[in-house]
Amino acid sequence: MKLSIVLSTHSAKFEAVAFKGDFEANVAKIAGWGYDGVELAIRDPSLVDADELERVVSSHGLQVPAIGTGQAWGEEGLSFTSDDPDVRATAIERIKSHVPLASRFNAIIILGLIRGITPEGQTHEQSMAFLVEALQDCAAVAAETGVRFALEPLNRYETDLIHTVADGLDLIDRVGADNFGLLLDTFHMNIEEPVIEESIRACGERIFHFHVADSNRWYPGAAHLDFLSILDALSGTGYQGYVSGEFMPLPDADTSAERSIAYLRQTVLPQLA
Repeated sequence: MKLSIVLSTHSAKFEAVAFKGDFEANVAKIAGWGYDGVELAIRDPSLVDADELERVVSSHGLQVPAIGTGQAWGEEGLSFTSDDPDVRATAIERIKSHVPLASRFNAIIILGLIRGITPEGQTHEQSMAFLVEALQDCAAVAAETGVRFALEPLNRYETDLIHTVADGLDLIDRVGADNFGLLLDTFHMNIEEPVIEESIRACGERIFHFHVADSNRWYPGAAHLDFLSILDALSGTGYQGYVSGEFMPLPDADTSAERSIAYLRQTVLPQLA
């Protein structure tokens, strides 16, 4: 099972990203700890040098399994479900602009809070209609290059749109695109899913990417989630992708990254063999 960790290419407000700042130095550390890949959090592809990103990542023997887009919401307020049509259009074009970079790295594009939150005065049904329309538009463009999108069910305290695997599977049916699936995150699942393992099995082949954080959003092994049981269920679906760490940089970024991979590689993964 291949392991990666989230790294932002720029400074960011989002707290559950362990690494920000000096990109090359962070990539070198991540590779040195034994990770197989680095999941890149990129607000705007026009602000990064794709050649330089590829040079740095490949020089350290890493892959880019996924590209996160949430900073477009956190830093700019872009969303698929805004009541402002210009904001919706800008959000859609921003996500489409990730497609060439994702194609270059053979990476999945993650859709988290770019979905937005239903604004006051707008119905949930209207938000869902906007969301489906945006996803169909983006998926159609990405399908031309084989790029896939993974929407992440998020807990109820962050959005009113798509909390559970069941919600996500219903959305997949509405969107109707083969290159659209889900990203499951153990932190959010611990809040929303009655039994995490059963939800993983229900999602099956529609799991396109997987995030790990413990119940307190620290690194795996820092709280009470049973990662052996969870990753055994994931393995049982036939999942061949990456397990990517997205957790708080506590007690600090380096320690959290080191403890996460040590716990997964030495305690959990050997028992899955």
